[in-house]
Amino acid sequence: MTIYVVNPNSSQHVTDGISRAVDPMRSSSPVPIEARTLTEGPPGIESQAHVDGVVLPLLAHCAALESQASAFVVACYSDPGLAALREQSSRPVLGIAEASILTAMSLGQQFGIISILSKSVPRHMRYIGAMGVKDRLAADLPLELGVLELADETRTFERLKAVGTRLRDEAMANVVILGCAGMTNFRTDLEAYLGIPVVEPCQAATAMAIGRVALQKTR
Repeated sequence: MTIYVVNPNSSQHVTDGISRAVDPMRSSSPVPIEARTLTEGPPGIESQAHVDGVVLPLLAHCAALESQASAFVVACYSDPGLAALREQSSRPVLGIAEASILTAMSLGQQFGIISILSKSVPRHMRYIGAMGVKDRLAADLPLELGVLELADETRTFERLKAVGTRLRDEAMANVVILGCAGMTNFRTDLEAYLGIPVVEPCQAATAMAIGRVALQKTR
């Protein structure tokens, strides 16, 4: 049995980053953790059309893994297909956006989100509104870098520092969420730079998945 962390875009370097981010958790997990790439997905999920377009292939991908799965993690910050996958699967299903927000609210009163693009922000706001936690959001600010541009680590970290500082000092966020699975490499350094907690969503969701699997073993 395995916890499957599924990257719904087709960029293997994003999946590799996810795998590195959750690697320290593998020794604590009661089952193996495997990061997977949805090869049918776009190189980056940057629009509502991208989100909607990956749902059916994501469901098919996970259906093929159902008998071997202990849990699924949907590793895209738009949580594509989360409700549909929960309906389809008998396993625990975690979305990285939902898990990161729940984690952030346990670390501080006001959370800020660093998005990739301005057009991501309305999508996030709809989701946060549906979760009923808009009053805990300090702000959602974009890097204005696409998923593939995040591979330029020097440029990305400079933007992360600038946007994170605005969230902390202007929006008064006391915890920051990295709003894309392509930002996994930067959590530790950004947290040290900002001096406040930084939540990496793939880690947050995988930690919850490990907890759910462990709880099942107590029955």
